[in-house]
Amino acid sequence: MTNAAHNDRGRTIRSVEIAFNIIDVLQEKGGAGVTELADELDHSKSTIHSHLRTLEDREILVREGDGYRLSLRILDMATHVRDQVGNYDVIRSEVDTLAEETGEIAQFGIEEHGKVSYLYKTTGERGVETASRVGTQQPMYSTSLGKTILAYLPEDRTEEIVQAQAYEALTPMTITSPEELYEDLEAIRERGYGIDDEENFEGLRCVSAPVKNEETVLGAVSITGPSSRFTVDRIHDELSDQVQRAANVIELNTKFA
Repeated sequence: MTNAAHNDRGRTIRSVEIAFNIIDVLQEKGGAGVTELADELDHSKSTIHSHLRTLEDREILVREGDGYRLSLRILDMATHVRDQVGNYDVIRSEVDTLAEETGEIAQFGIEEHGKVSYLYKTTGERGVETASRVGTQQPMYSTSLGKTILAYLPEDRTEEIVQAQAYEALTPMTITSPEELYEDLEAIRERGYGIDDEENFEGLRCVSAPVKNEETVLGAVSITGPSSRFTVDRIHDELSDQVQRAANVIELNTKFA
């Protein structure tokens, strides 16, 4: 590769990165102008302006007064991504039922880029709100959804993700080493469900069951609640059965769809 070609490639990658950083800031702030974006991203106003004009021309952004916001085309993209999951309607129905039965938060997650990504979330009448949102990601090593998916991924993919994790003690209970995580994954395989014992947020526990199609893990379904209601005994005796039943229904409807 010539130096010119290498430099062109570098500029192209940098340009794409700037564009996505702009989108990230606009999502976080709900809208912003050229000056605010330039200050936030440490680029010149002319650089930010040229990217904004391009994104506006592509109908990714909408200009409102002196600022910009994300357009509804983003929503269309998100809907298309969601619809690529062939059993989404079944997932939504079962997660809704799980939240209604337990009164707690119920979620479905999949693995993307070595993290757990939330595909669907709903809150029962007693649910305590959490930081997770549809489309966001959280670490696999500290969440029951993530650990449960990890336990049933192909061995080489599990190894790759476990070794790549940047382990951080989010709470005093968080797993902070590959060795601890491997032990937990083995326990998940033995009992058939995963537990987040205040490992991601203090005061919250979560239990998850894998959703599989033959030997392929499609994701996991979970319920989350305060540790005062999610006692250890209740997790093992009652809540684990409920998430496993929900996972089984999703599996059957996926298999015979």
